[in-house]
Parts: sequence; structure tokens; C-alpha cells
Amino acid sequence: MNQRLQRLGDQIQRELAVLIRDEINDPRLTGFVTISSVKVSSDLGYADIYVTVMEPELNDAMSKHSHEASLQVLNKAAGFLRTELSHSLKTRTTPRLRFHYDEVTARGNYMMDLINKAVTKTEKTEANVDNDDNGEDDSNSAL
Repeated sequence: MNQRLQRLGDQIQRELAVLIRDEINDPRLTGFVTISSVKVSSDLGYADIYVTVMEPELNDAMSKHSHEASLQVLNKAAGFLRTELSHSLKTRTTPRLRFHYDEVTARGNYMMDLINKAVTKTEKTEANVDNDDNGEDDSNSAL
């Protein structure tokens, strides 16, 4: 992606973050929407917006299925957001907006959670082994 498209994508990302926060008041959009990245096509026809949604409840919050309603709300509001975006962009045309769930960020968060669980389990296991070793040494010295 060339530098012009990258700058336009960054500007769209900043503007959309404000618009989604301030202008979209749909009750189905329950979580906090984070725009991970924006990829603009070379002909400026489309902008693919990758989002994650931080839900208030954390049970299975990073799965794709839990965010389908939020993505539907954003895709339904794409026309409104495009119109509002056209007021702030200095381009001849405003790209059509397509929202996608950012699986990369969600997958990274899932992997970090797994790593943290494994580290915690390893630390507990090592603590138990140390306690067992200390207990065995005392019993052997008594004999």
C-alpha cells in the first residue's frame, strides 16, 4: 500500500472512531468498538475497516459469533458514516465502508490468555514440587 493510501486510511480510522463513539446510539452496539486497521483500495472505491468489540461481559467475549450483532449495526450504519466522513475528508470521492471482525487481534488476545494460564499453572506446579521436596528431606533425616 502506498503512502497516500496509508495516510487516508489513518485519517479514516481517526474520524470513524469519533463518529462511532459520538453518533451511533444503537442499543445493539453494547461494547466498546476499537478500529484495528483500515485498508483502502487503490481506486479509493472501498475501505475495509477491521474492528474488535470489547463487551461488558467477558465470557467468550473475543469470539466472532459474539460480535455478529455489532458488525451488523456497523454495516447498516455504513452509509450514514460514509456521509459524515465525506464532510471531513478532502477527497473527490469517499470510499464505501465495509466492516470486518478483526480476528488477528482477537486471536492474539486468546493466545496471551492461554500463555498466562500456562505460566500460572507452571508456577503453581513448581511451588508444589518445592514444598514436596522440602517435606521429603525432613522425613529422610529423621530416619
